[in-house]
Amino acid sequence: MSGSLEGRVAVVVGSSSGMGRATALTFAAQGAKVVLASRNEEALNDVAAEIGEGALVCPTDARDAGAVNRMVAAAMEAFGRIDILVYSTGTNIPDRSVERLTTDTWDMMVATNLNGAFYCTRAVVPIMREQRDGTIIYISSGCVQFPDTSGVSYQATKHGMKGLSYGTLKEEKGNGIRTSVVYPGLCDTPLVLQRPVKTPDDIVAQALQPQDVADACLYVATLPARACVPELVLLPSGLA
Repeated sequence: MSGSLEGRVAVVVGSSSGMGRATALTFAAQGAKVVLASRNEEALNDVAAEIGEGALVCPTDARDAGAVNRMVAAAMEAFGRIDILVYSTGTNIPDRSVERLTTDTWDMMVATNLNGAFYCTRAVVPIMREQRDGTIIYISSGCVQFPDTSGVSYQATKHGMKGLSYGTLKEEKGNGIRTSVVYPGLCDTPLVLQRPVKTPDDIVAQALQPQDVADACLYVATLPARACVPELVLLPSGLA
């Protein structure tokens, strides 16, 4: 598949670590120009150094609609188009039960996991509509299909990403825009460390790796325009 994204421009939000980082590196390896966005500028610079030419570092707080708009404007100034958006930013907290959630932590979860996805979508859709081409990929969670103890705010926001994706697809498919939601099961990322009870090492050893999710995103992003994958469930085979 070498060069399968040649000439394409991908914005990867949450590209400083985990699945987003792996996706940015994978897209770049396949020839894409990559816009690296997250709040961690130092980590973004490290990713850009691995990519080399063709990476644009845009420190961005996705919870801030203005910051998202400025990031997209910088991407357009640098590359003149945006073909792919991957929203990989997401968070969770140890105090995740209904009993322990506060209005502040609930609002933070909604802002990070869902509002940011909407702000990014709203910013790129007019560009993709004008191009008559674009792919938006949302990294959700396997908890949407298989409810678990990841917490009500996490589950609510990850379910919300599905609604955002399907709503956008229905509205924009006539304009050449496709959307897809990827639902990874347990993946060995820093988010696992946010669990209130440590996940046993033998379970983590069976988890997905960020590269598995990146490869799924690459598959969706390289499909011909006639094909669309609205949902993709990706589970660790030993834990399914």
